[in-house]
Amino acid sequence: MKVKDLMQTDVVTLRMTDTLEVADTFMRQGLIRHLPIVDADNQLVGLVAQADLFKASALSILPSTHTTEKEWLGTVAARDVMVTDLTTIAPNAEVVEAVDLLAAGRLSCLPVVENSRLVGILTETDCLRYLSDLLKTMA
Repeated sequence: MKVKDLMQTDVVTLRMTDTLEVADTFMRQGLIRHLPIVDADNQLVGLVAQADLFKASALSILPSTHTTEKEWLGTVAARDVMVTDLTTIAPNAEVVEAVDLLAAGRLSCLPVVENSRLVGILTETDCLRYLSDLLKTMA
C-alpha cells in the first residue's frame, strides 16, 4: 500500500500571512488538526497544528472570553508560530515507511510532497483507519 492510497488530497492550507484566527476557524469548522502553510507556488513552507494554536494562544494570561481570544488570534500571523522543520513523505512511499516516521518522530501527520509541492497529507487517523480495516478482514 502506498501513501497516495491513504492520503487526503483535499487539504485546507494557509498562507504565511493568514492569521491564527483564520487557522482557528478552519480547525473548528472543518474538524481538522493540521494546516500546511504554502507559498504562492503551493510549495510547503510550514505547518500549524492544533496543538501549536493552543500553545500560541496563551490563554492562561488572557481573560477567558471568546471575543478576546478571537481578537488576539487575529493579530498573530501563521508565520509566527508555524513549524518549519518538517518531516515529509512522497506519495509513492510505502505506508509502512510513513507509519515508522510517524511513530519515530511522535508526529501526528506527514505532509505529502512531490517536486517540492504539497499534494496531500497523511495523518495518524488515516493510518489507524487503515489498520482497523486490516484487522476487520483478519477477524
